[in-house]
Amino acid sequence: MTRTVRHAAVFCLLLLAALLVNAARVQVFDAGAYEHSPANRRADIDRYHRARGDILVGGRPVTGSMDSGGRLRHERTYAEGPLYAPVTGFASQAYGTTLLEHTEDDVLSGSHPLLAALPLLGGPADRGGDVVTTIEPAAQRAAFEGLGDRKGAVVALEPATGRILAMVSTPSYDPAELSSNGPSAARAWRRLLADADQPMLNRAARQTYPPGSTFKVVTAAAALEARVVRDLDQRVGEPGPYRLPGTDTELTDERAECGRATLRQAFEWSCNTVFARLGVRVGAQRMARTARGFGFNDDGLRVPFSVARSTFDADVDPAQLALSSIGQYNTRATPLQMARVAAAVAGGGLTRTPYLVERTTTDGGTTIGRAGPRGLRQVVRPSTARLLRELMTGVITDGTGRQAAIAGAVVGGKTGTAQHGVGNTGTPYAWFVSWARGEAELEPRVAVAVVVEDAEADRGDITGGDVAAPVARAVMAAALSS
Repeated sequence: MTRTVRHAAVFCLLLLAALLVNAARVQVFDAGAYEHSPANRRADIDRYHRARGDILVGGRPVTGSMDSGGRLRHERTYAEGPLYAPVTGFASQAYGTTLLEHTEDDVLSGSHPLLAALPLLGGPADRGGDVVTTIEPAAQRAAFEGLGDRKGAVVALEPATGRILAMVSTPSYDPAELSSNGPSAARAWRRLLADADQPMLNRAARQTYPPGSTFKVVTAAAALEARVVRDLDQRVGEPGPYRLPGTDTELTDERAECGRATLRQAFEWSCNTVFARLGVRVGAQRMARTARGFGFNDDGLRVPFSVARSTFDADVDPAQLALSSIGQYNTRATPLQMARVAAAVAGGGLTRTPYLVERTTTDGGTTIGRAGPRGLRQVVRPSTARLLRELMTGVITDGTGRQAAIAGAVVGGKTGTAQHGVGNTGTPYAWFVSWARGEAELEPRVAVAVVVEDAEADRGDITGGDVAAPVARAVMAAALSS
């Protein structure tokens, strides 16, 4: 009997040792494989057990969390989802996160170290923290309603700080449709991906366009900085078409007066031949240096999510340079970039790096991170900026941008109509860039860029002054009133 008990005890010890060895194998050697296995739902269950923090606009949350009662307990909700989708992005149990929901995920999900309920032990917060944005609700709504059903984008900046006051992209979508992991979210995902209009694309920051004549602000700046032109009333126009160097292609203007125009008149009338010639006279390297100062060719801009690179190519021949200098050929810009150009002119030649997050806080409102103005850089001399502001003001009072005028405010702007497509057969893009200040104010308070892709008008009638300027006017008026 004793021998049998002894054998049984030894056998149990062997089983216990095997169990411990197997547990060690699972917990130490195979832990990584189990942790990253698609079948492991523990991380997701823990992540969605906590309510997600909010993204705030104008002090009010535009997001929320709903207790679904499921294993993945909390689903994301959105107030006025399509209005703020280009800012918030989406947070989906099935498809991950985008835009601010992605870049600020550690704060919103509660995994940020400073949100830990027990900092010494690294314990998770009971609820995620909040993200306070720079968006002004009135400006955002004015941009969204101004674009309406048309495809396009708007960005508004505060020149003195770089704060992004509005960021709108249309058509938009409701991020709430993607929040769950059920069949409805899957159907919405397939529908949005199949939509040729790409409603999930943030056109304001992640789509580049030929900027057309709005780029003439940069060309004028380069010409003034290089002393190619010294006076706004200096005659720069030459009679007749401009034959692009080394080609048989002729560039023409809509107005015969461009042939004897001063720089001021050429800017107000948007004379292509004048600015093509100026770009060639300035030269590719100096043009590229000026464009780079305004923010072109920057691969690293984040607001905090990444921004598409706006480009000006210095490796071009004179004919290509002429076209690049009027915002065509392969010159490309995001609406955010063109808003930066307007903001630099408005800011006296100084540019600030744009930003979208003012600060991050705990659920109780305690600040854990702050952005604030950053990246101050001198783009052009203050004297050049003053002349550019004078040129842009003339576009509103005497040129192609009269529809952006605001009573009781000083407004500067530049229209643009950008050709694109094979043989320039696509519907032209209508552009407008601008800045504004109250008559009693010393410095501009807002700079805006608007692009409309699919203007509803005859091709020959599509202009930035008629199509995009009224949208910019509404955004500037809202920003000045806030």
